[in-house]
Amino acid sequence: MSTTSLSKAPVIEKKPINFSNILLGAGLNMSEVTTLGQPLEVIKTTMAANRSLTMVQAGKLVWSRGGILGFYQGLIPWAWIEASTKGAVLLFVSAEAEYQFKKLGASNFVSGMGGGVMGGLAQAYLTMGFCTCMKTVEITRSKQAAVPGVAQQTSFQVFKDIYKKEGIRGINKGVNAVAIRQMTNWGSRFGFSRLAEEAIRKFTGKRDEQKLSALEKVGASVIGGGLSAWNQPIEVIRVEMQSKTNDPNRPKNLSVLSTAKYIYQGNGIKGLYRGVTPRIGLGVWQTVFMVAFGDIFKRMLNADGAGH
Repeated sequence: MSTTSLSKAPVIEKKPINFSNILLGAGLNMSEVTTLGQPLEVIKTTMAANRSLTMVQAGKLVWSRGGILGFYQGLIPWAWIEASTKGAVLLFVSAEAEYQFKKLGASNFVSGMGGGVMGGLAQAYLTMGFCTCMKTVEITRSKQAAVPGVAQQTSFQVFKDIYKKEGIRGINKGVNAVAIRQMTNWGSRFGFSRLAEEAIRKFTGKRDEQKLSALEKVGASVIGGGLSAWNQPIEVIRVEMQSKTNDPNRPKNLSVLSTAKYIYQGNGIKGLYRGVTPRIGLGVWQTVFMVAFGDIFKRMLNADGAGH
């Protein structure tokens, strides 16, 4: 048999490590959190920390804490610090990991999921620990009574107090839960998005080398983001571990397992899914920005060598 008749295996190109990828990740995450991201985060966190509240009641509580600005508690500086670093880490690590999985012969779904898991893991331990903790503290801590002549405690003063009392562990409380959440978050989002992309290709008759339109990319990301909310119990556990709500019955030195047991005993299985509705909205919003817009802009900037 002639060697020319043998079908050639597709060449998997390595996506270049490009500085524009890092800047793009930071820019997309800053845009995501400053628009709908933080309001959805505040609603979701409020419901997870106060598990008797409905979504409407949580919205009213947030509004009572500062009107429209109440929905942006924790945005400055913590969400901005987190967004400007975690987006860059996610796109940088996930793109490299996705390429390595494809090189090993994994499918687009498995490669996308593997890239997301590695990107999420890197996010949690490199950039997100103290930022996520401080955002939750800001959203859940009791507001000081307005006393004439007494200054309100600033976000940085709260940070200093926690660090003084509990050290580095205090400001990274719940980081293991954050890691589990981020691994399952981005593993699901990238994986389900790639799976949806393959379904769209089959439906539209596009070959693997043909690029999806921007609308098709966004549609795949909406599916991936919505389905990623299956891990809401991990998010509720993370919020409870970092929360500053007053509950005398809450055990001290909570671990992931003991927190899950505490929530289940107090609120049942429903308690572990509090805030899932705004979480779905947040998952869709984040995935559209980081997967769809990430792919689109990487293509525009020639930072995505192989494309999807």
